[in-house]
Amino acid sequence: MKELTLKRISSDSDGTYGVILDGTKPFVVTLERPWMNNEKKLSCVPPGSYLCRRRQSPKFGVTFEVEGVPNRSHILFHKGNKVEDTEGCILVAEEFGHLGNAKVAVLQSGKGFAEFMNVLIGLSEFTIHVKEGQ
Repeated sequence: MKELTLKRISSDSDGTYGVILDGTKPFVVTLERPWMNNEKKLSCVPPGSYLCRRRQSPKFGVTFEVEGVPNRSHILFHKGNKVEDTEGCILVAEEFGHLGNAKVAVLQSGKGFAEFMNVLIGLSEFTIHVKEGQ
């Protein structure tokens, strides 16, 4: 089974920032909400290993859902630029940056999400290891 790692590189009250690695190679950046005690729709995903399955989302199209997060469901990888674009999901993009008045942003989300899905082409599931930076 394919295994990816989401390595958290920083977190503060505005958001949680990371990179996804395929082996040792980082290929996209991520943005999540800050840690809020794993509260539904308000918190980033807690560290751990999770099965991710391909899903058809009515809002985001074909993507992957993170399963097995305690007391949470419908955690998707999807496009977006600001923390406000996610309700506990993982935004995927190409780079960190600034966008309008947003304190936190990721840019080129369409390109980053396409790259993410390309790494997973033909797969129905994979494992993500969410780790705090070191």
